[in-house]
Amino acid sequence: MNIAIVGGTGKEGRGMAARWAKAGHAVFIGSRVADRARATAAELVSLVGCRVEGGDNHQAVENADVVILSVPYSAHAETLRGLAQALAGKIVVDITVPLEPPNVRRVHVPEGKAAALETQALLGSDARVVAALHHVSAVHLADFDHPIDCDVLACSDDAQALQVVLGVIEDLGTRALDAGALANAVALESLTPVLLHLNRRYKSPGAGIRFTGL
Repeated sequence: MNIAIVGGTGKEGRGMAARWAKAGHAVFIGSRVADRARATAAELVSLVGCRVEGGDNHQAVENADVVILSVPYSAHAETLRGLAQALAGKIVVDITVPLEPPNVRRVHVPEGKAAALETQALLGSDARVVAALHHVSAVHLADFDHPIDCDVLACSDDAQALQVVLGVIEDLGTRALDAGALANAVALESLTPVLLHLNRRYKSPGAGIRFTGL
């Protein structure tokens, strides 16, 4: 699978890129600054010994089967508008949480109810949007030998795209669960500030969620 990570030079993007590359996927890290993405890719190659490429966001998206949108909410709409034509027909996994710094441990519901719903509205019906990966610790992702002890929820209105993404998520080393329609992204995104609060309250490097009875 060709996986592009738009905004992939941060801790979360780096961790996902390395784990997916180790699982056998072709990974391309994108950034607004191509040299930054290339440097990150080269660093990951030296760390994990697997092929990872880097370049600007348009290069990343061009040949991707699955595109991970990993940008701050403040850059969310602008990034999507710039890539809208290239994202037509692609599976777009929006991991964005609409946080309002400095109050990142408080739920903020954006005008469009959820970042993923805003993505679908901006890109139109041609894009196959999946909301996922809001609750995986960047610290744990970046520790390549650390098992990820949590469940990952994913939701979408495109059943086929959702199944593809569930499989890709499990290649990170975690359990992926079908969380229903894209409208449920409101709940998925809103849980992240709660986890951030738990991290601070209980001095955790990365709280996660686990569902029982499934």
